[in-house]
Amino acid sequence: MLLCIDVGNTNIVLGIANQDKILKHWRIRTEKEATFDEMGITVGDLLRSSGIRMEEITDIIISCVVPSLLNVLEEFSHRYFRIRPVIVGPGLKTGMPIQYDNPKEVGADRLVNAVAAYEKYHTALIVVDFGTATTFDCVSKDGSYIGGAIAPGIIISCEALFEKASKLPRVEIFTRPKNVIAKDTINAMNVGIIYGYAGLVDGIVNRIKKEMGLELKVIATGGIAPFIYKESESIDHLEEDLTLEGLMIIHKRNR
Repeated sequence: MLLCIDVGNTNIVLGIANQDKILKHWRIRTEKEATFDEMGITVGDLLRSSGIRMEEITDIIISCVVPSLLNVLEEFSHRYFRIRPVIVGPGLKTGMPIQYDNPKEVGADRLVNAVAAYEKYHTALIVVDFGTATTFDCVSKDGSYIGGAIAPGIIISCEALFEKASKLPRVEIFTRPKNVIAKDTINAMNVGIIYGYAGLVDGIVNRIKKEMGLELKVIATGGIAPFIYKESESIDHLEEDLTLEGLMIIHKRNR
């Protein structure tokens, strides 16, 4: 079995893959000061709760955008699984040409998402990933990564709003507003958050389509994607396991 680990700034997504299928997946909070023993205990507990023995893990692949955790995860892989993990980064075979001024600047998660989306749809597309940042990644018709855009994520934008506007209460940000013209403060904030981000996505996607001169397929992924997908006019498909699928594909290409 293959253990896939995607480390983001807010969450770590883990998945177990076997025979080209994601069997189990979990999302845990990213603790940037975590030790390899803490990771070992956490992952061990998750595996046992799903009836999977640690000895059944034969391979590990890691995508990480938190530099302080990369060495921790490598040590965790050695100590608990006796496996040298595959690390997504420069020099790894992805099967996707990168048309970026400095290819090393492309976040590992962004490239993994692009690889998975193109493998699934085989057409020009945009991947919108709703994470700590909201990223837009563009893939050409021939399967090249050609760039994209980065916007502040929903969570950090909300945190800034709650922190800087002292009279505004913290709200449950994933409640769909009943009306666009709200009659109270909490609903007014929900309107701005939900419809505001749906509008941000639609606006950037439409500009990308105009610049590329193509009718692109738009794929949404990330922990918050299901909430915005329902309100966006431009997103075609929701793929919640896209990053794990991309890690599985890249591991297969480097096996």
